[in-house]
This record gives sequence, C-alpha cells and structure tokens, in this order.
Amino acid sequence: MSTFDGGLYTRITDLAQHAPHWLDNVITYWSTYGLALFAVLMLVAWWRARNESAERMATALAIPVIVVVAYLANDVIKSLFHEQRPCRTLHTVTLDACPALGDWSFPSNHSAIAAAAAVALVVAWHRLAVIAIPAALLMAASRVWVGVHYPHDVAVGLLTGALVAWPLALLARRAAPAVERLRDTRLKPLLVATA
Repeated sequence: MSTFDGGLYTRITDLAQHAPHWLDNVITYWSTYGLALFAVLMLVAWWRARNESAERMATALAIPVIVVVAYLANDVIKSLFHEQRPCRTLHTVTLDACPALGDWSFPSNHSAIAAAAAVALVVAWHRLAVIAIPAALLMAASRVWVGVHYPHDVAVGLLTGALVAWPLALLARRAAPAVERLRDTRLKPLLVATA
C-alpha cells in the first residue's frame, strides 16, 4: 500500500522538517492531545441537550459509546491488514517517535475516533459542526505531519469512524423513551436543565 502514497508521505514529513519550530510544536501537541477537545465537545453536547428533547439527550449520551464502537471497528480492520508504520518502512525523519513494531498503521485510530466523535456530535447538535469537523480533519492531517501514518491510513480512519458513527447516532434517538423515564428519577438534574 505504501507505494501509492509513500511519496506524498515523504513530501509531507520533509515539509514538517523545514517548517517553523513553533508550528511543528503546535501540530505535535494537537496530534498527541487533540482528542481531548472531543471529550469537551461531548460535555457541551450533553449540557446543551439538557434544554432539548429526549431524542437529543439520548444522542448526546450515546456519543462516548459510539466512539468506542468506532474505535473497536477500526481496530478490527487494523488487525486484518498488519501494515507497518511508514516511519518503519520509509527512510525519513519524523517529528514523533516511531511506534513499536506490531503497532499497525492502517487505518489510523486517531482519525477514526475523531471522525466518529465529530459525526455523532453533529447529529446531536448540528452547530458543533463548525468545530468538530475541522478538528477531525486536522487530527487526521496531524498524524501524517508528525510521521506516524500514511495519508491513506488517515483517510480510511476518517471514513471508518464516520460510517460507524452516522447510523449509530441516528439509532441512538430511539432511546428517547428511556431518557424520558430517567427524567422522572433522581437522575433528572443530569438530564433536564433546572430553573
């Protein structure tokens, strides 16, 4: 697989080597810690859903589960292909240390998680699209920039995360009756905004 976008990968990692140090630091930091933004956005979606319908609350509550399912689906694909990291197979200098042998490259878990979170967040509250979608794309791009993934790794990771998350987020709305019942219990303050 590396033959069709290995050249693009090396051009990107070469560009990273010649980029300003501050830019590399920002991208490396984002690549390492950027998924935390999605956790914050999940909290925002849940908080906002307290003022919304039970369907929206059910979707917001399902987002972490959806992300875990997308990660597991992506990991199954990863276990089928056993593609070595590009930093192991191509001779290039990378910003990030190359993961250990056996830590497969295809598809990117970071990209799948980011895409799944972004899609589920958009289904829960469409206004989050302006933050969540660019953040997912930037996460994917950063993984190539720091040298730990081929471009096709992140593209397929994004696709996997999105394809898993979209139907599950729509399906989560069916849990609205359960949310309605829980709104009449001691959990009400977590599920409904109080005056």
